[in-house]
Amino acid sequence: MSYPSVAVVIIHWNKRELLEQFLPSVIASSYPNLEIVLADNASTDDSVEWVQRNYPNVKTLVLDQNYGYAGGYNHALKQVEAEYYILLNNDVEVTPNWIEPIISEMEKDASIAAAQPKILQYKNKEYFEYAGAAGGFMDHLGYIFCRGRIFESLEKDQGQYDNNIPVFWASGACLFIKSKAFHEVGGFDEEFFAHMEEVDLCWRLQLLGYHIWYIGQSKVYHLGGSTLKQGNPQKTYLNFRNSLQMLLKNSSVSKLWWLIPVRSTLDLAGSIFFLLNAKPSHSWAVHRAHTDFFFKIKHWWHARDKITRNVEAEKVNGIYSSAVFFEHFVLGKKKFNSLSAKDKLLS
Repeated sequence: MSYPSVAVVIIHWNKRELLEQFLPSVIASSYPNLEIVLADNASTDDSVEWVQRNYPNVKTLVLDQNYGYAGGYNHALKQVEAEYYILLNNDVEVTPNWIEPIISEMEKDASIAAAQPKILQYKNKEYFEYAGAAGGFMDHLGYIFCRGRIFESLEKDQGQYDNNIPVFWASGACLFIKSKAFHEVGGFDEEFFAHMEEVDLCWRLQLLGYHIWYIGQSKVYHLGGSTLKQGNPQKTYLNFRNSLQMLLKNSSVSKLWWLIPVRSTLDLAGSIFFLLNAKPSHSWAVHRAHTDFFFKIKHWWHARDKITRNVEAEKVNGIYSSAVFFEHFVLGKKKFNSLSAKDKLLS
């Protein structure tokens, strides 16, 4: 049996202790045609030296500066030769045979460009993890959510999402992607720096005609928040700014005329919510995100010209026809299976 070449590429910046904790599980992977690569974003600690000393078989790529998640991978993957890349966060513990089920499914279907495993919490392994859970979707207002995670509500894993399904986006915490497709779409948008760049990438892949999948037979455990904690205002800023940029770049023109004003209004409501909950720094982060977005709106509009559109924006997989924001915060729906139009989403 032949095995396509796979490179696990771990983006890293400082925090050697994460490599000490999580790299051994990756080293123990049983996939036979595997290369492990550390892509270091110019760490100032001894991370690279520690890996070279303790795991000499791990290839180390040392970048000249911290390019963030998006730029770091773009620079590193130009130097990695493999049929498949697995983009893995440095705070992920993998399980035995985590690679084989996903590569097997992607090999069966040439249209599958990217996929993710089941992603569970490292500290509470019975529950889904925020960044990806059991596959990502987007509602018609541009809010992203997952099976197993709607906004801050995380479900317990009881085997309810063990099946394999097409999704809208796959998590950057553990992203399997065909190298040919990654370079064909132009890689990540480096202006995102971090957060939501994988959603943007998956959307552009679908516009090319590729599909994104979730494979429930593989699972990993993600610590999460190792770069920016969930309560960090910079994380709020990047999520709000990058969401607007992604919508402007990828949505159809016929939808944008109402979508951006509606999202801006809802984001303003979000900033008021932060104020009422004694989080003024997060409220200010939302306003900063909008200021930066609207000052560069012409730039992001021109970014649309670089995107190949073989498929209409509204005809890709995984766009929810209703408003998750309304169902969650007004109707109180906390789980994916309680959403009113979930069956249509999965059909």
